Amino acid sequence: VSRSASLNSPARLGSMLSWRRRVSLPAPGRHKGRIPEWHTETRTDIRTVVQHAVGAGPPHTTCCDETDTGAVDAQPPELRAMSRAPQSGSKDLAPVGECKRCPLLLCGLGGPTMFIKGPFKTVIDVSSGNLHSAGIKPLTFVRQVFAACLYPQLIKSNKLPADVKQRAQALLEECAGGSVGSYTPTRGIPEVIHRISQFITWRDKGAASNPENIYLTPGSQWNILKILVNRLASPGTGILTPVPCYSTSILSMNLLGAILVPYYLDEENGWELHVQELHRALASAKGVCNPRAVYIINPGNPVGQVQSKKSMQEVIQFVYEKRLILLADEVYQDSIYTGNSTFYSYRKVLSEMGPPFSDTVELASFHSVSKGFIGECGLRCGYVELVNLDPSLKDYIYKLFSKDSCAPVLGQIAMDLMTNPPQPGDPSYSLYEAVSTETLPCVSHHPVNGGAFLFPKIDLPTKAVQKAKVVKLNKHQQPDTFYCYRLLEETGVYACPGSEYGQAAGSHHIRVCTLISRDVMEELLTRLSKHNLSLAHLRALEYSLLVSH
Repeated sequence: VSRSASLNSPARLGSMLSWRRRVSLPAPGRHKGRIPEWHTETRTDIRTVVQHAVGAGPPHTTCCDETDTGAVDAQPPELRAMSRAPQSGSKDLAPVGECKRCPLLLCGLGGPTMFIKGPFKTVIDVSSGNLHSAGIKPLTFVRQVFAACLYPQLIKSNKLPADVKQRAQALLEECAGGSVGSYTPTRGIPEVIHRISQFITWRDKGAASNPENIYLTPGSQWNILKILVNRLASPGTGILTPVPCYSTSILSMNLLGAILVPYYLDEENGWELHVQELHRALASAKGVCNPRAVYIINPGNPVGQVQSKKSMQEVIQFVYEKRLILLADEVYQDSIYTGNSTFYSYRKVLSEMGPPFSDTVELASFHSVSKGFIGECGLRCGYVELVNLDPSLKDYIYKLFSKDSCAPVLGQIAMDLMTNPPQPGDPSYSLYEAVSTETLPCVSHHPVNGGAFLFPKIDLPTKAVQKAKVVKLNKHQQPDTFYCYRLLEETGVYACPGSEYGQAAGSHHIRVCTLISRDVMEELLTRLSKHNLSLAHLRALEYSLLVSH
């Protein structure tokens, strides 16, 4: 594209998309050079859907430039059914607002300004768990501590509560040079790690946590996977992965060279995980890859299930017998909505099971400030706690984390505030409790047990599926992607198709983030109801939506 072309021009967008369709990375290991057909379209599917829905608009000074490039490694053909999705984290939409130059603008998606052609005034973006973008207000206590750490003169003023100033002063004293602009040790600020360890011990009701096993990272998971995955091995490294599964996890594991071995959650029984399905998945990998780990998301994303203690014990028994590493993604542990569901960490259950499990099963447990209830997605910090890992790996793990220097310091502070919030009697306690409760709207009516998303099933008539194939925006469009395209075009609701996350053959879903304000939730439900009752949006096709919880 000519440098003289407008950065926000439709022509430039088309050129970028064409470039993406041509570029791919070679597949790892023995599959080098074999690139499945779907791979060249992976990152453009939902992007193209939204562009078709809203159209390319005129340049606008507030819109961002197209910066997101990057292709992902290919999944071997034997086990690639669940890897057809674009990366969910790359398609957030900015809020829609009025503009003097054009009636309604949609800015974001990493590209040019787009104007909305549909019969609505705003776009409701429920495509991702980006809480603050969705209108959830940041916690006052957290932001006050940030302010004092960034501008220490506030500590000497009378504008902040006493406990805020005390916390900020203590945190600055723990930073090199008394500044959040300084590097920290590789694993994180030692005092913060110690307090996180205390939080874990409190959460797990006495099962002591060792601070030496905790690492603060800019993104809680993927460094650990680099330890497990040997890109040059033949057969390749396999990871048992749930279906449905968070799409960013799928793509990240692919990028690292892992081979995904899908195991299916039982939708008819509340997305329950059956250990028999783990045995089936492990057997299916024979001769294809070398399985090394089981990846668990609890509470689930996107389906919102909360594992029972009995199910967790069965999983631990399974990984013990098969000598696999357990990867426990527990970032939604604070988001439990029903009284009959209780979150138990895998670390706690493992400790309660006692020897030989508690001292031999290798476990990596993850938590994050992005997906925790404080919702500080942009600060990019999480922790991983490593349990029972081979001591000979410690030096290698430290060196691996050292390549990032350290996690962002404000992110480390956010993690400290999330795991060590104001206590009863502190000046900030009452407001913190009130505001933190408000950040979880509609919890009394939440149709899932935990997490931040709904994953309802949509029942598409045969004619609708055939229509999706006829009017497909590219050769890999799925029927539920077609549904989301029409949903956005007709109602302004931006949801994600279930095909991004993996689903049983012949089934179709959408993923909807529920961490939005109550009034937006009511408007969302109204639009969905009208959309699903009307046949006009499909030009007389019989098209119905059956939402099952």
